Amino acid sequence: MVEKDRILQALQTVSFPGLTRDIVSFGFVKEIHTEGSAIHVRLELTSERENVDRELSESITEVLTGLDGVETVTVDVDLQKPQTQKQGPIHPEGDLLKQIRYKIAVASGKGGVGKSTVATNLACALKSLGWKVGMLDADIYGPSQQIMLGIREGKLYANEEKKILPVEANGIQVMSIGFLTDSDSPVIWRGLMVMKAIEQFIKDVAWGNLDALVIDLPPGTGDAQLTLCQTLPLSGVVIVTTPQDVALVDARKGLQMFRRLSIPVLGIVENMSTFVCPHCGEMTPIFRQGGGRRTGEELDVPLLAEIPIDPALPPSGDEGTPLVMIAPDSPAAIAFQTLARNVIRELNGSQE
Repeated sequence: MVEKDRILQALQTVSFPGLTRDIVSFGFVKEIHTEGSAIHVRLELTSERENVDRELSESITEVLTGLDGVETVTVDVDLQKPQTQKQGPIHPEGDLLKQIRYKIAVASGKGGVGKSTVATNLACALKSLGWKVGMLDADIYGPSQQIMLGIREGKLYANEEKKILPVEANGIQVMSIGFLTDSDSPVIWRGLMVMKAIEQFIKDVAWGNLDALVIDLPPGTGDAQLTLCQTLPLSGVVIVTTPQDVALVDARKGLQMFRRLSIPVLGIVENMSTFVCPHCGEMTPIFRQGGGRRTGEELDVPLLAEIPIDPALPPSGDEGTPLVMIAPDSPAAIAFQTLARNVIRELNGSQE
């Protein structure tokens, strides 16, 4: 009889088709039964991918028949179709952080598009509208929210229930891996460690009652994004891009990933849309213009905001004084406020 530990180790080499994460860490493997040289595996999963049950059955059979002492393998896949996009995915652990009204992810297909700056100022703009807001910095490899929100010493404490207390800055509750690592030391972690860290930030932090938790995701479509989508019932995601075609191609990939995972896509933000001259007020499209709007029309999602280039934005982030809070009448801050109002509009629509 083959040991179940050996079977699990073998199944950890089977990735979900089209993704990098394995079926064991996804929680799809619900039952393993052995009898002599025969193995029976049962999976439960939700996917709209065509023939995914056949693909998984073939991969599992190939892997397990390679084990010593195995002669026959049977695989049952309980495949459910995803709910409509507005309903979001099914989470086996129930509605985590149900005391938080909205969980909003801010994502990008590639780095360097200003995603973290957008996330910071979106959180501050929501707060300026009277919302109680939290910020989860899930960008494990490049955390920056502790700097952008002005937290110079992020010492962490736990409450009586042994939950981590988020650090408050600018009236926003913040949790970041940056509180736990040296600012000059790189985070050299494999995917499993990244997934565990994000799960801990969700399950072991005393977030309390919030109107919105803004989640700054790392760029791309990797383990961190998948873990968050599979663990936390997200209310929606905001996709950040710049007007160039090279950025828009990656933004489309990111958008389609969230759609495949049945996460509502609230819309697109075109960052660095134009340069507003601080002397004459003339607007110049340095990186072209209108790509975000065209992409939104092609993929049937709204353009939430066009954020202009503002020379005050970089120093405001470095100094921990978000532009929305220190210069609310500036063109970029007004655009961020428009973004917040449009996000609220889309969130209200997604709850209908």
